[in-house]
Amino acid sequence: MTSAAAPPTSLHRPAVSATHGARASVAASSNRVHLGNLEHLFRSRGAVESSGTAAAPVQPARRKQQAPLLRLPSFFKRAKGDFAVAKEEQVDLSPRLFQPVPPDGPSPRGDIAASWRRLHGEDGWRGLLDPLHPDLRREIVRYGEFVDAAYGAFLSQPDATPGDLAAPVHVPLQDAAYRVTAPLFATSSVGFPSWLALAAPCAAQRTSLVGYVAVCDSPDEVRRMGRRDIIIALRGTCTVLEWAENFRAGLVPATEAVDAAASAVSASDAKVECGFRNLYKTAGDGSPSLSEMVVTEVRRLLKKYEGEEVSITVTGHSLGAALAVLIADELAGHGDAPKPVTVFSFGGPRVGNRAFAERVEARGARVLRVVNAHDVVPHLPPRPGGRWYADIGRELRLDSRASPYLRPDADAACCHDLEAYIHLVDGFLSSHCPFRANAKRSILRLLKNQGGNVKQLYISKAMDMRARLDAGGAVDMPGSPLSRLGAPSTVLECVH
Repeated sequence: MTSAAAPPTSLHRPAVSATHGARASVAASSNRVHLGNLEHLFRSRGAVESSGTAAAPVQPARRKQQAPLLRLPSFFKRAKGDFAVAKEEQVDLSPRLFQPVPPDGPSPRGDIAASWRRLHGEDGWRGLLDPLHPDLRREIVRYGEFVDAAYGAFLSQPDATPGDLAAPVHVPLQDAAYRVTAPLFATSSVGFPSWLALAAPCAAQRTSLVGYVAVCDSPDEVRRMGRRDIIIALRGTCTVLEWAENFRAGLVPATEAVDAAASAVSASDAKVECGFRNLYKTAGDGSPSLSEMVVTEVRRLLKKYEGEEVSITVTGHSLGAALAVLIADELAGHGDAPKPVTVFSFGGPRVGNRAFAERVEARGARVLRVVNAHDVVPHLPPRPGGRWYADIGRELRLDSRASPYLRPDADAACCHDLEAYIHLVDGFLSSHCPFRANAKRSILRLLKNQGGNVKQLYISKAMDMRARLDAGGAVDMPGSPLSRLGAPSTVLECVH
């Protein structure tokens, strides 16, 4: 229900720091732990109901590997012909895919001042999703990179606490047009027994850095976008206590309706998952709840930029996607927030029941869920017979098997990985077209995160380029994950 894969490391542009290798090591270790937890999660909650579609035959693996941690129900397997499957002969070995920045530079961002409201769901993204509009693709990729910065901030500062002036939170933003205005922390309602907390103080920390608020303060970018954008970005599960909250899948009443548009939906009818609401509404020792932090900071920024055209965009991956919906529901319900509030979520689980989904839409919040057809998390918590939980908003459905770079038998960790999501968005044209041939996004990051799930052809190509760079005197960073994969160990700049 949260990140089955290890939280992606930072994609920031500054030079590689001394802690880069340590961060990657933490991410690799977390990957194994989180995937094991996810397997236990599926076993605890039971099989998800079948949708009745025929299961696509699984292609035989070309490598020796252990049995998968979990077997996906047939309903996770797409029906034959639903998507264009990448074939082995559809290969692209262009140098741009293996370089931090392509020779011809990143894709230019067009002026969206006249169309940003449509791109943010003014009419429910009608006509923009399939085929995917190029400007919307760039927007989604950019918001995915903001989420990745939230992961990078936590991985570099896992012990960060609210109000710690001695160690201010650093967020590795990739977009220089934005400025971080406030870090965000979430607090678990559960804790370790005192004896265990003494033995593992780091694991027992109830309050953890979960994201941040940022605002666009570049005049040129404000003109290009047609408004000043306030971003709330949230990572997925990274701590043991967050996992404990994820298992609390019972429905509890959502916050009470505060506006006329939502008054038709009774507060007792609108319900959300218990664990998600706990993380959103629980205050820490001497610190406010995530809900209070977000509302306070957004109100401050709205007052500061009063009179300007302002948008509020909430984005998150996995657990962060669920919290993003709760934030959007609350902000849209306040009369002082500009409408609409827009959510771009990646691999998010279900958050609440049908009454809650109707309330979110009644308040004017717009939700676009980016979903990989082979990711199990968006189908959790299960809803036997269509009861209890409901999906919210519109869905942009992708397929990891459509990528010519990923193995068709990519595992659960890859199918839920944030970088894999961004990679799929960057290459998506439509459900009836193959992967975008002119996609510019480098696959170095994909190789670093999911090297075992990338086709051998591209791993070999990366190794060959690595050898050429070494022969040319390229400097290597010892211990880099890319070094272990045989790929160039340079810092990846995101291009799209």
